[in-house]
Amino acid sequence: MLLLDELNIRQTGIDWEKTVSVMEEAVRCLAAKDFAQPIKPYLRYGDKKNRIIAMPAFVGGSVHMAGIKWIASFPDNISRGLPRAHSVVILNDADSGVPLAIINTALLSIIRTASVSGMMIRHFDRARRPGSIKVGISGFGPIGQYHLSMCRALLGDRVSAIGIYDVRPISKPAGEENKIVRVAQSWEEIYDEADLFITATVADAPYIDRKPKPGSLHLNVSLRDYKTCIYEWFKEAIVIDDWEEVCRERTDVEMMHIEKGLQQEHTSSIIDVVMHRCLEKYAPSVPIMFNPMGMAVFDIALGNFYFQAETFKSIKV
Repeated sequence: MLLLDELNIRQTGIDWEKTVSVMEEAVRCLAAKDFAQPIKPYLRYGDKKNRIIAMPAFVGGSVHMAGIKWIASFPDNISRGLPRAHSVVILNDADSGVPLAIINTALLSIIRTASVSGMMIRHFDRARRPGSIKVGISGFGPIGQYHLSMCRALLGDRVSAIGIYDVRPISKPAGEENKIVRVAQSWEEIYDEADLFITATVADAPYIDRKPKPGSLHLNVSLRDYKTCIYEWFKEAIVIDDWEEVCRERTDVEMMHIEKGLQQEHTSSIIDVVMHRCLEKYAPSVPIMFNPMGMAVFDIALGNFYFQAETFKSIKV
């Protein structure tokens, strides 16, 4: 068995093009029904905003791996100087059930989250071929920071500006390549001009209530940032990962379902995006909203990617 931690992940490195392709392979397994993924249970006790989630899955295809992610999300950890999320992934041989690896780091989950967003960006880019792109990121903890890295890697010099905002004091990232990054004083300041807007917050309540820029892509990673009044602007192009997963836990999708009548058949899925190029069917001026609850198949596929990396082959427990 291998025991991997954050250092191992960093030694292997992050190639965003490769990790996005791993996500696409998982989607192909979803489309072929070559997977197993029960609805994930939430363990809650005490303060109900805290949760520990079990995410088991089997992924077929070239991955052919089973396993589980056990992830704890405690939003108040931030004020205590602790990471909000902690997670462990266990990989099992799909044919024997033998445990092959334990990946003990939240970094894997962060990379997975940004890579799924990158998958949407890749297909949005292919569908609309935008030139200069302005990026806005609301929430600049680890998830927001890795989304910035991913956007720079996938979009390169076409990113003309990046606005970052957080309710907490934040600093502009260092480095020559971050000259185009600015710290905004409000989310509205970056939202109105963003061609690509990303939410990565731990917001207690929805706050986004403004008309999006025409033709923009919104990656609603934190799932609870948009008020239901935005439905009229996004209803033509709402994309989800899994309806049964995302339409619960008071997500923006569930609230649009309750208050605005949003139904599964009104949405597109990541299978539609990857396998059926559905983003090309939307008019160029239509804003697109992606709501990813998070799927265990992605964690197992990415865990397998790092497990298979040559760097890890000599690491023994």
